[in-house]
Amino acid sequence: LQVGDRCYEEGMYEAAKLLYNNVSNFARLASTLVHLGEYQAAVDSARKANSTRTWKEVCFACVDGEEFRLAQICGLHIVIHADELEDLISYYQDRGYFEELIALLEAALGLERAHMGMFTELAILYSKFKPQKMREHLELFWSRVNIPKVLRAAEQSHLWAELVFLYDKYEEYDNAVITMMSHPTDAWKEGLFKDIIAKVANVELYYKSLYFYLEYKPLLLNDLLTILSPRLDHSRAVAFFSKDAMLYAAESKDAELAETLLQWFLEEDRKECFAACLFASYDLLHPDVVLELAWRHNIMDFAMPYFIQVMREYLTKVKLDLLESVSKLSFSGFTLYS
Repeated sequence: LQVGDRCYEEGMYEAAKLLYNNVSNFARLASTLVHLGEYQAAVDSARKANSTRTWKEVCFACVDGEEFRLAQICGLHIVIHADELEDLISYYQDRGYFEELIALLEAALGLERAHMGMFTELAILYSKFKPQKMREHLELFWSRVNIPKVLRAAEQSHLWAELVFLYDKYEEYDNAVITMMSHPTDAWKEGLFKDIIAKVANVELYYKSLYFYLEYKPLLLNDLLTILSPRLDHSRAVAFFSKDAMLYAAESKDAELAETLLQWFLEEDRKECFAACLFASYDLLHPDVVLELAWRHNIMDFAMPYFIQVMREYLTKVKLDLLESVSKLSFSGFTLYS
């Protein structure tokens, strides 16, 4: 054995091969065969040695020699050890062999000793290099991945639908809803949204979801309200829609619509909304109409700020008109004495 080691250290690999073979030192024989480029024989010797260290040495040598089929055979004996997985992944990734690494981990999933690390790392690789395969992987194996790690990978790769799927499985319903509303083109699905919105902890998301539907899916708003109505503060919900109605009326530039909205607020006894609408649609309203409505419903106090503003603008206009008249008279050669 000592002679064999000396031959090995001095690069006399053919001699070392004979000596190690004679004494059945398969671990050292595998190392020697790698140096001779006899990769298949090295794998056979590693199988007889059956040590993780030898499997790693032969695997890495096969990767360097681009003998990926043989490297995979070795790799399957390495990935089952969770503490060895990181080194193996790094070795492949550092050399840019992502496809081969993915193929290795895919082949390993069916092993009896497959563990969470393998499912997790494959999901992360999919997120980076084969995003089209990630969803199917998660649907099959979500319970066997480290969800927080895969969540970070999905977010970094902007895989919003997969992110929502994981948030749902991890019972982070608030984040799932936020993600769907932030990235609706990729992540929003009607049935899933309605299912998850009912489970959120932050009630503010109810009202944000109403606004989201108004903007994104207004025709489905009634369906959402059916689910949320038992959970909503109805006064706040009315105020929410009142605000939206006021904005719509103001943007419409339709005086009749604005006045109709004022009347509706009074019929619903929404005095605060009436007062707010006076300013939201200020340029559209006729002061005489507002005065009549306020007087008839005995809410002059709510309308007074509006009338103060109207009077201020009226007096300012009168003053400007007077100054303009004085200026014209002076220009014509007349002098005005007070």
